[in-house]
Amino acid sequence: MNNSSFFSTLFLLANFAFQGVYVAGTTFTFVNKCGYTVWPGLLAGASSPKLDSTGFELPQGGTRTFQAPAGWSGRFWGRTNCNFDASGAGSCATGDCGSGQLGCNGAGATPPATLAEFTLNGSDGKDFYDVSLVDGYNLPMIVESSGGSGGCETTGCLVDLNRRCPTELQSEGGGACRSACEAFGNPEYCCSGEYSSPATCKPTAYSQLFKSACPRAYSYAYDDASSTFTCSGADYIITFCPSTPSQKSSMDPSPGSVGANSGSSTASGGVTESGSGSGSASLMADGSWLANLASGDSTNTRHPTIALQIALFFVIASLLTSLYN
Repeated sequence: MNNSSFFSTLFLLANFAFQGVYVAGTTFTFVNKCGYTVWPGLLAGASSPKLDSTGFELPQGGTRTFQAPAGWSGRFWGRTNCNFDASGAGSCATGDCGSGQLGCNGAGATPPATLAEFTLNGSDGKDFYDVSLVDGYNLPMIVESSGGSGGCETTGCLVDLNRRCPTELQSEGGGACRSACEAFGNPEYCCSGEYSSPATCKPTAYSQLFKSACPRAYSYAYDDASSTFTCSGADYIITFCPSTPSQKSSMDPSPGSVGANSGSSTASGGVTESGSGSGSASLMADGSWLANLASGDSTNTRHPTIALQIALFFVIASLLTSLYN
C-alpha cells in the first residue's frame, strides 16, 4: 500500500470511528399479553423490503423481535381465532390477510383490524408512527418506544372496544368492531367524494365514540394532529392486550346503537388509526397511512458503541505498525 492510499484509508476509518457515522436499523419487539394466541401480520410499504416474516404465531406470553433497515415503512396488526395446519395453510376470524397461509406474503389486513403504522427516518430523520382504527378494531394494542429522543410517546388503545361496539358495527359475533365506512359505505364516513378533504370530512358520532375511549388514536382519516407521533433513533415495542381484565371491564359499558346517520368519518376503505398516549388508561384513535405523512431522506445516524470504537482503534494501530515495520 502506498502512503497516499494508506492515509486515505486511515482518514476514513478514523472518521467512521470517532465522528459516529453509523447508520443503524430499528428493532421491533412484539409482545403478547392476551389470554390467547395472536398471529401478527406484517406488511412492508411498496418501497420497503420485507422483514424476516410476513406473519407468525405468537402464543400467550410470547415475544419476537425483528430488525428493520433505516427508511423502512410498513404496518403491523394482530390476527385472532386462527386455524393453520402443519403446512401453514389456514385463515383467521379477524385481521385475516387473505393469503390462505400463516405468512401474509404482501397482503394487508382484512377489516376490521387494529393497525400499528410506521415510517422510519422520514422528514428530518424522524420516525413517524400511529395506531389506527380507520380500518376498525379487533384487539387492544399499544406502541412504546425504547431509547430515542424527541416526543417518543406511547400510543394505542388499552380499551376492549369490542365490548362497547355499537350493535350496527359489530362483526364476527362481537370479536371485532367495524368502521362506519365499512358498515355503511357512505362518503361522509369514508372521507370520499365530496368529503375527501380535511375541510369537508369531520368527526362523527362513531369516530367520537372511538376517540373518547382512546383519545390518542386515529378515529377518522384526518385525525392527524392528535394521533401521529414522532421519535428519533428509537426501537419499538408492540404489545397486544396491554391492559388488565379489571381495566377492560371497568371501562366497557354495554354496547348500544349510535345510529346509522351519525357515524364516524373514515378514510377510503374504512381505515381507523390510533394515536399515541403515555400511560393513559385510554389510548386509541383512527389514523391515516403514514407513508404519505413522512417523506424525506433516511438520514438517521447513531453513534458506534465503545466496543466498536476500540476495535477500529486497534485496526488503525495495526495498519500503522505494518506501515513502519
